[in-house]
Amino acid sequence: MTTLSFPLANERLGIICMIGAMFLFAAADAHAKFLTASFHPVQIIWFRQAGLSLGVFYLLYRHGPSLLQSSQRSLQLARGILAIGSSVLFVFAVKYVALADAVAASFVAPFFVTILGVLVLGEKVGPRRWSAVVVGFIGALIIVRPGLGVVHPAVMLVVLAAAIYAARQVVGRVLSRTDQTLTTIVYTALTSSALISIPLPLFWKTPDSQLLWLLLVSMSVLASLGEVLLIKALECAEAASVAPMHYTLIIWGTIYGYLFFGQFPDRWTWIGTAIIIAAGLYTFRREKVSNPNTVS
Repeated sequence: MTTLSFPLANERLGIICMIGAMFLFAAADAHAKFLTASFHPVQIIWFRQAGLSLGVFYLLYRHGPSLLQSSQRSLQLARGILAIGSSVLFVFAVKYVALADAVAASFVAPFFVTILGVLVLGEKVGPRRWSAVVVGFIGALIIVRPGLGVVHPAVMLVVLAAAIYAARQVVGRVLSRTDQTLTTIVYTALTSSALISIPLPLFWKTPDSQLLWLLLVSMSVLASLGEVLLIKALECAEAASVAPMHYTLIIWGTIYGYLFFGQFPDRWTWIGTAIIIAAGLYTFRREKVSNPNTVS
């Protein structure tokens, strides 16, 4: 497996950067939710990807064009396609689903990673990790509560987005055998931006107010800064060390959802989220042993 060729840095700084990245990504998600009332998800994702590409330019400026060297460009393209698919589905969903509910439901991604790792990569998973997967999906069912009409059915789009995101992670594992982690980040951002630009003319709507322009641009900037912090986190520590901080996204998602949309998770959502996080942290712990440098 190819690992990062950077000096060992402060793991605590990496954790702080990861938490900061989640704060900014949640802010960008809140912007996206507001903007779905005026724009198609394709246009929203295009602006967000523009911000992520700015983060990539920071990478290229810092490390040079050597980051563009990849021996598996077809897989890099596939990862970009998966990234766009999961992003568009998530934005479609947050138009109807409370931000915190959508974030909580997206936390099933690590369990899909475990399943796909077995099916696609032939990884060996013991009974304890399978138990964590089952428990995690039970937590998801508590959040979604299918058939009860408590949560909007669009939440299933979040679950589907999580499955596609998991496929993206599995592709990242394959790429990590030959390509640098930062190379994969660069290719994913650039290919995603190029791909989402193809259908953009079909859905483009010119913003009719300065506020909408401001929200689109600020969402792009927030995503860009979040990407920079994520990259910094990966430079400071192993991916598996900072990955659990991804769960702080539920804190920020809840705060933004309450402040800007008047939405607050009910107790069953919190119970389901706690179950998913507990099972997910156990899964991350096992992943740290078997795949310490997997790209997220």
